Amino acid sequence: MTTLRRMLREDRTFAAFGMRLEVDEPGRAVLSMVVRDDMTNGFAITHGGIVFALADTAFAVACNEDERVTVAAGADITFLRSTRAGDTLRATAVRRIRTGRTGLYDVTVTDAGGEVVAEFRGRSLATDRVVGAATSA
Repeated sequence: MTTLRRMLREDRTFAAFGMRLEVDEPGRAVLSMVVRDDMTNGFAITHGGIVFALADTAFAVACNEDERVTVAAGADITFLRSTRAGDTLRATAVRRIRTGRTGLYDVTVTDAGGEVVAEFRGRSLATDRVVGAATSA
């Protein structure tokens, strides 16, 4: 089991959605989550915002590779298949390139059977802030 780093221990969405950290390596992260009834839309399928939140959280873990606070500069998602309450989703984030203060990361979200649910591409920006240092909003 991977030790939960500070950024996730303090992430309320991570906790509220019941996400689990499976892999935490520089430039790579895997998170999973079981879809609950309250995560579905009016068509009884997983709300796209929930899928995006899981992918975005995996992206955040993967791109925060050092002491600099790194944030999203932008992201896009393509939904490829629907899921329902009770399904387990897994988001695998991988660094494609990181140069200077910017990075590009791809996240694949799959269901328990390994079928691709969504593809997410995130663009990161490393700030001048340091993880753990006192910061203001």
